[in-house]
Amino acid sequence: MQPEIVADTQCEIGENPLWHPLEKRVYWTDIPRGRMYWYDPATGAHKCFYEGDVVGGFTIQADGALLLFMARGAIRLWKSGQFTTIIDEIPAERESRFNDVIADPYGRVYCGTMSTESRLGRLYLLETDATLKLILDNVGTSNGLGFTRDQKSVYHTDSRKREIYRFKLHYDTGYLSHRQVFVSVPEGEGGPDGMTVDAEGRVWSARWDGGCLVRYDAEGKEERRIEFPARKVSSLTFGGDKYEDVYVTTAGGQDRENEGSGAGALFRVQVGVKGVPEFMSRVGMPPEM
Repeated sequence: MQPEIVADTQCEIGENPLWHPLEKRVYWTDIPRGRMYWYDPATGAHKCFYEGDVVGGFTIQADGALLLFMARGAIRLWKSGQFTTIIDEIPAERESRFNDVIADPYGRVYCGTMSTESRLGRLYLLETDATLKLILDNVGTSNGLGFTRDQKSVYHTDSRKREIYRFKLHYDTGYLSHRQVFVSVPEGEGGPDGMTVDAEGRVWSARWDGGCLVRYDAEGKEERRIEFPARKVSSLTFGGDKYEDVYVTTAGGQDRENEGSGAGALFRVQVGVKGVPEFMSRVGMPPEM
């Protein structure tokens, strides 16, 4: 379980790695630099294919396009190098930006925003018809999301509060209820950041300033951890033909002296556990037949 660097992009804040099953590539974003990358494991090549406005998170649409969640609440489609605006801005988010997002089985997208000096962050649900509804308010730093294997519950990370919560999911409305603390991270161990759920229903959480990935069992007890040569381990995704590879983003590439020799790189590690494909978004698309 030794992590290897597969793309040494030295990202300032590498985030939101996501396996593209149609292209068989990993995509990720460097948030403050407004860059997006892909890595092709078949060739070992990687490329910065986008540079522009900040992208805090993204999903992959069922047709292969990227759905980008940006600053000021903007949401845009990126396909064949062209933008299509879904939402130009959210008035309440003009001083903020989107952070981690995740598509659900219906093609809707849960999308969190960052806190500002005047108020805390929020979690929204973007419906497939491009309407938004507020799901959670007063979130410190809305971060990693995931679904239990039975899809009856949702995990949601609040990095500022150092906690991962588990909510009951109401599929008809998308609303969340019955919040329970799943994991509370002690001071001095870094903060919980991006996350995913593997094929065994276990939760993997990246540790910002903790330099590791941590795997939790269904009761929230630590089962293992994997150390990285980067203090800021930001997020992860399973990928590859059999979803046996874990791709991990890190931050701090502009200051490796203090952040670690691998800071800002994209890593790959095999953990002996399979993942599952993430759901694809269907925003602005007809319902599945």
